[in-house]
Amino acid sequence: MNYALFLGCNIPARVPQYEAAAKAVLKKLDVGLFGIDEFMCCGYPMRNIDEFVFLVSAARNMALCEQAKKDLLVLCKCCYGSLKMAEFHLKQNQDILENVNAVLAKEDLVFRGTIVIKHFLSVLHEDIGLSTLKTHVKVKFKKLKIAASVGCHALRPAGVTKFDIPAAPTLFDDLVNLTGAKSIDWSKKSECCGAPLLGINDAVSQSIMEKKLSNAKQAGAHFITVACPYSFLQFDTVQSRLAAEDTNWKTLGPVLYPQLLGLAMGIDSTILGIEINQINIASLESYLSSEDDTKEK
Repeated sequence: MNYALFLGCNIPARVPQYEAAAKAVLKKLDVGLFGIDEFMCCGYPMRNIDEFVFLVSAARNMALCEQAKKDLLVLCKCCYGSLKMAEFHLKQNQDILENVNAVLAKEDLVFRGTIVIKHFLSVLHEDIGLSTLKTHVKVKFKKLKIAASVGCHALRPAGVTKFDIPAAPTLFDDLVNLTGAKSIDWSKKSECCGAPLLGINDAVSQSIMEKKLSNAKQAGAHFITVACPYSFLQFDTVQSRLAAEDTNWKTLGPVLYPQLLGLAMGIDSTILGIEINQINIASLESYLSSEDDTKEK
């Protein structure tokens, strides 16, 4: 398997540990990653301001993949949803497609819609498969309860993203459970984390995040796991700020899924960038069984 890796804007600038952990996991799984230096913004920030600019930006990235003959692996769920939405519109409207391709032609690019867009979690679940992943798990977590926050942009609209079933998503739960941890049932696991409102209405953004975290804590979660830089920034950066302001605030440590899986695969925490997380999750390793225990089981 070989994919073009799309990092988006936020991961290199604000969540480099997501890239490091994902690459470490994929390397162990013998997944090849192809870098395209010409990648640009997925177009999401312009989606509700100038639809044509949004479509050109997204289409250019996909056209670059087509030129390289590589399917696209996306780490950010916002980028994933944005690219899938653009792909959908371009395939549905011939006039828009022609206008977009007229712009791309200036760089000798063309969007034909021939590549497949995959989120990191989908590659693990569908392309690699749970049975293969289990063979790479060296040490399992025990007595660890994880709240898996699915992420909005990958789920909806389901007919466009085709990531999982919005009303009852299970893909992320499957991936958490194979590490030995238990993915708990909690009512807000598919709800927004509040990140889209950050910087626009911080009070509402914070309120949404607080309610989601409170729900996860009430359900018994020891940690919350995500596979999106926006959600991670909410639960790590914003939550750490709240904890500094309120001594009574009890943090729920966020862990990026490739960090969780990476530990179970025996990858060193330093390689996974766990120490870069603002909220200390070093105690996560205390839930790991020994390699001998795993072999006995």
